[in-house]
Amino acid sequence: MGKIDFEIAQKVNLKPVIDIAEKCGLAREDLYLFGSNMGKVLPSASDKLKTRNNGKLILISAMTPTPSGEGKSTTTIGLSMALNRLGHKSVVAIREPSLGPCFGIKGGAAGGGWSQVLPMEEINLHFTGDLHATTSANNLLAAMIDNHLHHQNKLGFDPRTISWRRVIDMNDRSLRKVVVGLGGPTDGIPRETGFDVTVASEIMAVLCLAEDVSDLKERLGKIVIGYSFSGEPITAAHLKAHGAMGALLKHAIHPNIVQTIEGTPALIHGGPFANIAHGCSSVIATKLALKLSDYCVTEAGFGFDLGGEKFIDIKCRIAGLRPDCVVLVATTKALKHHAGISTEIIHQENFDAINEGCKNLFRHIENVRSFGLPVVVAVNRFENDYDSEIEEIIRLCKEKSVVAVISNVWAEGSKGGVKLAEAVIAESQKGNADFHFLYENKISLEEKIKAIAIKIYGAKEVVFMPAARKVLSQAKSQNLCHLPVCMAKTQYSFSDNPKLLNAPDNFTIEVREARICAGAGYVVALTGQIMTMPGLPANPAAENIDITEQGDITGLF
Repeated sequence: MGKIDFEIAQKVNLKPVIDIAEKCGLAREDLYLFGSNMGKVLPSASDKLKTRNNGKLILISAMTPTPSGEGKSTTTIGLSMALNRLGHKSVVAIREPSLGPCFGIKGGAAGGGWSQVLPMEEINLHFTGDLHATTSANNLLAAMIDNHLHHQNKLGFDPRTISWRRVIDMNDRSLRKVVVGLGGPTDGIPRETGFDVTVASEIMAVLCLAEDVSDLKERLGKIVIGYSFSGEPITAAHLKAHGAMGALLKHAIHPNIVQTIEGTPALIHGGPFANIAHGCSSVIATKLALKLSDYCVTEAGFGFDLGGEKFIDIKCRIAGLRPDCVVLVATTKALKHHAGISTEIIHQENFDAINEGCKNLFRHIENVRSFGLPVVVAVNRFENDYDSEIEEIIRLCKEKSVVAVISNVWAEGSKGGVKLAEAVIAESQKGNADFHFLYENKISLEEKIKAIAIKIYGAKEVVFMPAARKVLSQAKSQNLCHLPVCMAKTQYSFSDNPKLLNAPDNFTIEVREARICAGAGYVVALTGQIMTMPGLPANPAAENIDITEQGDITGLF
């Protein structure tokens, strides 16, 4: 399919981004242009739109995915185009791709087929430089920490407590643990540290959750980077680093505007992974899209247990948002995968496997309903799917009083998403008066972790390792227990074991580590063997990416 996706993208004659912006009420002076097809929306736009009513917020999530993904971004883009096709003004708001998975296992993250955002090559690679700015801001702070240690350490920084790590926008397992400061007295203080992938950086979370530049700087200043010898927290503000970090993010904080394959406006901004971060595009972009449209269609990473829960309990809580409808993307392939069918025979017709795999989908449905939200299932159709299996999924969902429809937006664009759009419109009209969060701010961090693990994942119990308990205790001493929790967990299972498929129960979640992200406004709980620096697979997608003599990028999907 990758080659077909690329060929489709090359056939499209892109409209000037100024024209795309005007379709949703933006003017030329509201844009900072990157060539003719990409731009950033300046704060002047939000200022002019303050009195405009918000559109409806549609959240796209999914069942527990397979390693190759289930087409959530494709569905998000296709649904937004379908809503426009039906005469509604819709804007899509999604995350920026990271170079890590682009060169790793999944390839690009700009949709596919006839439901893509364009220019695909630019979006998937350097785009407007937001991730590079995030990397630089993160690593500036890291450099200032080591510089402070080198020059007399006036803050009394205990090097053993430094929690701030460097980042790079690439999957590189050899950088997970490193030693810096080797070489001699002029080369710094030797200490152990490591690298995370850029999208796991707290800087990325700050960028995505900040409301404006002032909020951005305040959040950057609150970042806890370690402790003094007397046990007091040391922040980026103590090092006077937050101003320069904000300067590096001057352009990155503004949402990027491009277009879908059918000319629907697309705001693409921020790129955190939902398995190791909060997994949502920026608050600024989402709120802007709500002002510009009747329907803002956005997505949260991976399954609803990860991205969906965090979208609600972190992003909606912090930004004062509430979804009007949730769409869960499912595929016959994913259902059979969770039924234990091997890849060699997964494309064979198998009703029993569909029924068994639906246990996973149904748990996600119940999780959505537990927040008091309406839900629609989008069965993302692949070209080798059996009609009979899709009809069985729809029938089984109907038994659960859930509307399920076929989504064929990869093959047909907006036309293939009309039924899904109609279902979403109908369900979103029902209202979200029963909407509520999973837990209250006032309970302890341990209780919040247990609420997520038991109520959303289906775990029997949670075990906290000593390293995690120490950090959670530090959070309590710093009066940070009111913060929400960001769970870092494998995306391939409800549990923290990627091999435990379908809808397991009676399992234990192990919290091995915790990280205070006071700037972002949450505490991270790392479970199982989840890594904040992924590695490349045996045959990375980078092997197939190339550039022609004419400068065209090939093999990016």
